Amino acid sequence: MSTERNWAGNLSYEASSLVHPESLEEAREALASSERVRMLGTRHSFNDIADTDGVLIALDRMPRVIEISDARDAVRVSGGLRYGDIAPQLDAAGLALANLASLPHISVAGAVATGTHGSGDEIGSLAAAVRGLTLLTASGEVRELRRGDPGFDGAVVSLGALGAVIDLTLDVEPTYTVAQHVYEGPSWDAILADLDAVTSAGTSVSIFSTWRRTDAADQLWVKQRQPDDRVDQRLTVIADLGAVPAAEKRHPILGADPQACSEQGGVPGEWFERLPHFRLAFTPSAGVELQSEYLVPRRDAVDAIEAVRGLASRIAPLLLVNEIRTVRADDLWLSSSYGTDAVGLHFTWRPDEPAVRALLPEIEAALPGSARPHWGKISTLDADEVRARYPRWNDFAALAASYDPDRRFVNRRLEMLGL
Repeated sequence: MSTERNWAGNLSYEASSLVHPESLEEAREALASSERVRMLGTRHSFNDIADTDGVLIALDRMPRVIEISDARDAVRVSGGLRYGDIAPQLDAAGLALANLASLPHISVAGAVATGTHGSGDEIGSLAAAVRGLTLLTASGEVRELRRGDPGFDGAVVSLGALGAVIDLTLDVEPTYTVAQHVYEGPSWDAILADLDAVTSAGTSVSIFSTWRRTDAADQLWVKQRQPDDRVDQRLTVIADLGAVPAAEKRHPILGADPQACSEQGGVPGEWFERLPHFRLAFTPSAGVELQSEYLVPRRDAVDAIEAVRGLASRIAPLLLVNEIRTVRADDLWLSSSYGTDAVGLHFTWRPDEPAVRALLPEIEAALPGSARPHWGKISTLDADEVRARYPRWNDFAALAASYDPDRRFVNRRLEMLGL
């Protein structure tokens, strides 16, 4: 398995083999083939949360399912499908998801299991859209859970600890269009004076900075559902920030080719072609990079951003770009927005992992004690601290033990976290 690496190339998987079952029965056989197993999605995790010293199982060759409910309010999809696979099919049926991550290249099951999110004051994480899921446990048993069932809120963001997610049922709504505007040079002092006004200026708002300067951020991306009922609010916010419209299409990383990015300039387009920052046919972000992210309760957001601002001279040499965006609260036990509206501080780093890991403790010490690291990205926060920031952690541990009593889905990272 030494040639099998994650998307960013910073991790070589230790598993003895990688298998691609093509049916439920083959998936059962794969689960039975080793004492230790883990599920592998689209390899977009930057740490070893998906690794194992046993067998890795990828569901990307399982039967393709995109099944819309009779009420047209939900869709059942195969766990191994990517968001970029299902979104055009939904749109063709006149339907849409409420949210997408910044890249459509990630698998549905993997994104949900790690609490991955898009952006928006009024929009939950990708996991918040899950109304049901089908799990194949290590014993070969099929279990179905639906929103409202006991344990459901613990089983959605599961870190892969409960079993193989064969399919998920997601909330959908009528299709819609989105326009994206990019502005440059917003004042940090003005942003932090009224962060709520900034993040509510569109359906989805992202603040990008390289922290090469501390007086102004580099870019402000505003995605707005059409018709645009926030145009006056947005223009007022932009004026107050001292920002100006970008003269041409931009990439979040300064100097990178914007061809990989979704359309800008206020041109309306389908939801799945505007909500992500990047287009499915292109390599998202930088490709060769590392990522960290910390989500803080809304009440702590300004303090968190000021903490990062104070470390700008330490951060900038290693940074490709920092993105700040918002996520609505949910009730999922291991969601980084569990119980609180959250603000995410996402770092895309240059591919120097020793230097990044040396810097992260400084950032983690400076951030508020409420900051929750993204499950699939690099952090150095002590496991006791991580657990303490999730009020339902013990409930999740008990749920995981009930689904996997022989700990066959437990790997080194989950052991470190105390499972």
